Amino acid sequence: MNTMVAPTSPDIRTLLAGPFAEFDTLAATYRPVFARIAEGNLQRERTREFPYEQVRWLIDAGFSRLRIPRELGGDGATLQQVFLLLAELGEADPNVAHIFRNHLAFVEDRLNSPDHPSTEIWLERFRQGQFVGGGWTEASNTKFGEIGTRITTSEGVNRITGSKYYATGSLYADWLDVIGRNENDELVTALVAREQPGVTLIDDWEGFGQQTTASGSARYQDAVVDEHGTFPAEQRFAYQGLFYQTALLSVLVGIGRAAFRDGSEGLRRRTRNYPLGVNEVPPQDPLLQQQIGRIATRLFQAEAALEKQSATLDVVAHAHALGDVEREKSALVDATVRTHEAQSVIIDSVLEITATIFDALGASATAVSSALDRHWRNARTLSSHNPRVFKERVLGDYYVNGTVPVGGSNPYARPQGQGV
Repeated sequence: MNTMVAPTSPDIRTLLAGPFAEFDTLAATYRPVFARIAEGNLQRERTREFPYEQVRWLIDAGFSRLRIPRELGGDGATLQQVFLLLAELGEADPNVAHIFRNHLAFVEDRLNSPDHPSTEIWLERFRQGQFVGGGWTEASNTKFGEIGTRITTSEGVNRITGSKYYATGSLYADWLDVIGRNENDELVTALVAREQPGVTLIDDWEGFGQQTTASGSARYQDAVVDEHGTFPAEQRFAYQGLFYQTALLSVLVGIGRAAFRDGSEGLRRRTRNYPLGVNEVPPQDPLLQQQIGRIATRLFQAEAALEKQSATLDVVAHAHALGDVEREKSALVDATVRTHEAQSVIIDSVLEITATIFDALGASATAVSSALDRHWRNARTLSSHNPRVFKERVLGDYYVNGTVPVGGSNPYARPQGQGV
């Protein structure tokens, strides 16, 4: 199990050609862990308690190895299965679900590079339960792609110097996946061990939502890069942009479910109605029932959008595994369009859900002890990561003028690279 095997066909270019797991089997494994995590979610939200223990529960259960083939020590999940499970985790605790985003993306990248000499080393680290956090965004840059972080080489050792923000998951990680420019001014990603003198992590995330994701600052001062951890950014897996976006959409769907759950239960328990209410018993008031019914329809929209959109990523991954370049290009366009559509539907739906629950519950629902505002705060924060305002214009241009949308593939790939 612990030795990497070659793809089953010489035409297979990744470790992701299947066979794949059954969703019910995966759910049976992870739902009990999700339930344990959900038990303390409200308390953690109220006190900003970081879920170190909960992240470790999932790693120990194998959640960090979802996509790794079974014969290599993982679950062999499809991408759609990963994102549907991530939505379930998002219902239990959206912070914990968000924390796994960067790790799962780095695992996906390694599984797309079976011939790289470091891949087996990283797979073994994943099997050992080692976890990866993020470090790409620089708060000081003025436009996308301007990276000031530098990687230098001296006496055969790579070192990195720079500052990052939105370093999600960093405080939970063993390794930090950092992007910078080498001495040839090429963009590379570098894996840096968190526990070393040259790394400083700062809990300065000021967002009003997703407050325990460790999305603050990371500073590197001549930090040593792992000898097996330097990769050209242009070679990152072709659909990484879609992967990152879908992970956030999954967490949003989970938040919508949690808000629907709390709104329904809150109305069920409500005993006092407004004087103008249609029925003095709130659960029997048709206007209040309508609010919950409206929320249910919005949740249905969000779930359906995620289910359809996430399936398109598996089509891209399969075409890439087969080396079918033309099919991959076509699939990337389709998946990018579906992701833009899903983004608009899911964000609109979940923001409406998280606001409408208060119409069903009244002023008492604003009690700090209930922390029902956490659903909207977390959803609004996630939605701001990739604003939907740009997506609908892109869709209109595509459907009217045939302009191929960008943003789904690796943004650092060369123009002649695969995909859009």
